Amino acid sequence: MAENRALYEQVILEHNKSPRNFREMTCADCKADGFNPLCGDQFTIYLKFEDDKIVDVSFKGCGCAISKSSASIMTTLLKGKTKKEAESLFVKFHALVTSEPDAPVNAEDLGRLAVFCGVREYPVRIKCATLAWHTMLAALDGKGDPISTE
Repeated sequence: MAENRALYEQVILEHNKSPRNFREMTCADCKADGFNPLCGDQFTIYLKFEDDKIVDVSFKGCGCAISKSSASIMTTLLKGKTKKEAESLFVKFHALVTSEPDAPVNAEDLGRLAVFCGVREYPVRIKCATLAWHTMLAALDGKGDPISTE
């Protein structure tokens, strides 16, 4: 498990250093703002659809390594997904980070999301990891009010 943890930490740090899809999207079909008052993370998530598929997704803002890498990985996973598939990914991710620290992790089923399994050992960091995901759900639902992890 220590080997996996080191690899997972490396992936998180890489996505923090060079986040994917980190840009404002002026032609977004929907967007939402999210804020984590506990540590100051703040992101805007942008989504562009073609029919029912997400054809582009991006984020802008600032946050800790966990929140930024979570947003980065989330955006890479959402491209090409339907709204329902995006919601399903949220459920899978949320279940992972809120599960018991010793609960088994099905890395094959989780794919790249498995890098966040260590977050569940630090309950205060769960809000960091889930901020972008909750904000994405708010964008999908067309909620105009900023969301907060509180």
